[in-house]
Amino acid sequence: MANEDSDLLFEEIQETSNDVNLAPEQREAKIIKTANLAFESAEPEKTHQNILKLVSQYKGFIASDNAGKDYNRLYRNIVVRVPTDNFEALVAGISEGVPYYDQKTISRQDVTEEFVDLEARLKAKRELEKRYLELLTQAKNVKEMLEIERELSTIREEIEAKEGRLNYLQDRVSMSTVNIEFYKFTAQTGVTLSYGQKMKNALQGGWDGISVFFLGLLYIWPLFIVIIFIIFFLRWLLRRRKKK
Repeated sequence: MANEDSDLLFEEIQETSNDVNLAPEQREAKIIKTANLAFESAEPEKTHQNILKLVSQYKGFIASDNAGKDYNRLYRNIVVRVPTDNFEALVAGISEGVPYYDQKTISRQDVTEEFVDLEARLKAKRELEKRYLELLTQAKNVKEMLEIERELSTIREEIEAKEGRLNYLQDRVSMSTVNIEFYKFTAQTGVTLSYGQKMKNALQGGWDGISVFFLGLLYIWPLFIVIIFIIFFLRWLLRRRKKK
């Protein structure tokens, strides 16, 4: 009889949770804004300082700041997080003095529907958790308690997952992301060589090449011995055939 009562309670809880209204509510749109900017800068250090000043002015922060050098240019990659209300102002500030962009893309991802759906489902899971906690106080034996606690564990894992996703979306909505890359081409460095120096380098390179060649021959000296032996052997065979 006790098992029948608990089964009825389980069914009642599941039916109640399924009746939760998940329809989206009328609310403010949730938009994730992202900008990707790439351009050439004649004065990279000045550009860097200007970006830092703008980020501070618009209450953002630097998520990452990496500088480097490849074959013929200096470059810098910066990732900025800025309050969404200041997103357009920051992009406009960075754009001042930039003659043209190699890349300038601004995306807006509407996550309102997912946001509302997650909130509704989270509300339903919390209500379900509350009902299972009430059921736990009514458990009549250890078996019933273990069954309820197992269900509670599953529900709490689902709650944590949905809370994590909600927090992630809220962070991306409230703080927009601006990816910035700027660079400067560098002239080839090094001293211009005179014609005489080039000749000297060429002769030195030729001598080095010959040295390497003879050193290579030393490594394969056993092969020469084998070749000489084969030649003498073949000559000996030819002489014998001629005598016959």
